[in-house]
Formats: sequence, C-alpha cells, structure tokens
Amino acid sequence: MLRVVVADDPKVEVDAFSRALADREVELSTAALDTEAAVRAAGRDADVLVTNSETPVTAAALRAIDADIVAQPSIGVDNVALAAAETAGVTVVHAPDYCVDEVATHTLSLLLACVRRLREYDASVRDGEWSWETREPIHRFAGSTVGLVSFGPIARAFRERLRGFDVDVVAYDPYVERDAMRDHDVEKVTRAALAERADHVTVHAPLTDETRGLVDADFLDGPRDGAVLVNTGRGPVVDEAALVDALDSGALAAAGLDVFEDEPPTGSPLLDREDVVLSPHSAWYSVEAMADASASVAADVRRVLDGDPESATGVVTDEAWLSSTHD
Repeated sequence: MLRVVVADDPKVEVDAFSRALADREVELSTAALDTEAAVRAAGRDADVLVTNSETPVTAAALRAIDADIVAQPSIGVDNVALAAAETAGVTVVHAPDYCVDEVATHTLSLLLACVRRLREYDASVRDGEWSWETREPIHRFAGSTVGLVSFGPIARAFRERLRGFDVDVVAYDPYVERDAMRDHDVEKVTRAALAERADHVTVHAPLTDETRGLVDADFLDGPRDGAVLVNTGRGPVVDEAALVDALDSGALAAAGLDVFEDEPPTGSPLLDREDVVLSPHSAWYSVEAMADASASVAADVRRVLDGDPESATGVVTDEAWLSSTHD
C-alpha cells in the first residue's frame, strides 16, 4: 500500500492527490508538518510526504525519513535541503508556474498603489482630511524606469503588464542572457547600474545563499529620490533594516511588500508606516492558483511513481531549481 502524508494546510488540496492516485491502493492522511520532529515522524511512515513552504525539510530530517518523494505545491523550495535530498535519493517535486499570473498582477498592484500613494490617501480620508497634498511629491509614472531584480517567469509576466504604461524596463539577472531580455524589450544591466538608473525597483528573486541580502544599504543608496521598492520574491532578499533607513531618509518614497524577513513580521517597524503597503505573503493566491498548485504537484507525483520523472514538469534538484527560476 502506498502511504501519502499531506500537510494539514488549507493551501494543500488533499483531494487532488486522491484523484491523481485513484487507481492505486493508497493510505492518505494529514499531519501538522510544522517542525523538524513532525517531518521525521511523518516521513518514517510515508512513501510520499506533501509539505508546504513553511515545513522545515532539513538535511537531518531527510536522512531520517523513509519517504521517497517530497512534494510541495509552491514555487519556492528554499525550506527544503535540496542537496541533501539528492544525496538521500529523495525526489523533490514543486509547482514551478502555478501562480505566475497572480504574482505578476499583485506586483503591479503594489507598485501602482505606492507610486500613487494610495495607502496615505486612504488613511487621510478616513481621518477626515480632504487634501491632495502628501508628505512626498507624486511624479508621473509614464517615462520612468522600472528595474527588475531577477528575470524569471514572474518577472517576465510582470514586464508584459507594464506595456502601455510608457516606461523603460531594465533587469539584473546573471543567469539570463542579454538577448533573452531583449526579446521582452528589457535591457540587461548590472546590479549597480540597476540601482543607479531605476526610478522604481521590483524584486522577484528566489532565496538562495547568493540572493540573501542582495538588496542592501549599498543598493538602496542608488535609486533616485522618490523611488518605490516592491518585493514579491522572498523576504530575506531585502535587508529590512536598510529598507527602513532608506524610507526614513527619503531615499525611498514608499515600499510594497508581500514577503518579509520573518513571517509573520510581528513587531516589525514596517507595520506602523503609512509609506508601506503590506500583504500577508498572498501574492500567489487565487482559487484557481491554489487548485492548480496541488493538481500539478499531484500529477507529477504520479509520474514519478510510474517511473516517468522525465515527463514531470516540477521535479527539482538544487541546480535545476535555481535555473528554473530564471528560465
């Protein structure tokens, strides 16, 4: 009998796995997989472990479990020790493109809300004020330069949403060739050049050792006064202390954040600011995206179990995952 343990998480649709494995004898159960100990316990009795992006799938846990497959209905797998999984012979499956539309749209929403100071205007009207004046002057979005940190599928979809706004787009991504960016009417630039030229910056990078703290105090010194920073990638890519300093100094006029260094960001000084628009790591969410994530991962689990991992779109290794976030 095939034993499948699914994280007890509303984002993971258990029925998707029931449907994908309907013709097999399966014991399907749910468990809270929020600690390494829970992963070890569930993984010892499972052939397939379906986790979420908060599940600590550590190297130690991977050495201790019997599961052959770790499946996660998310794009990011920075919570999984991928090199250790490969060493242990554990196949890791994720959902590489299930929410591209949602995150690209959310990024644009945050950017425009910040450019037009909607958070501040909303608060002032609710406080009984009726004035167009804000603490920062608002500049025309048309004619500005938007800089993209990373240029994977989500960044490319976001770029398409910028068409019609009459903006220039530049991007920093050492893994993407200049011609590939040019195909999207994007200029490939260095990190330093992006910081210097951008009026607004959007962060799409996955979290790796290389990208942790990529947007730091030095970077945030670069953008023009009145710039907006949006992060819908991973929280630790942006140094939040440096972000607060940049907002305080006026180097940044506003920020739109869907992800944070610590989630939830309890006690963060960002919570009390009117120049920051926040959302709870929800850029991925739509009813359709949630269904697609579980369905695609369940289908790939079935392909791996059938001995056909080559046909699965979400099987990932350490190197392949890094590459897939830029392809």
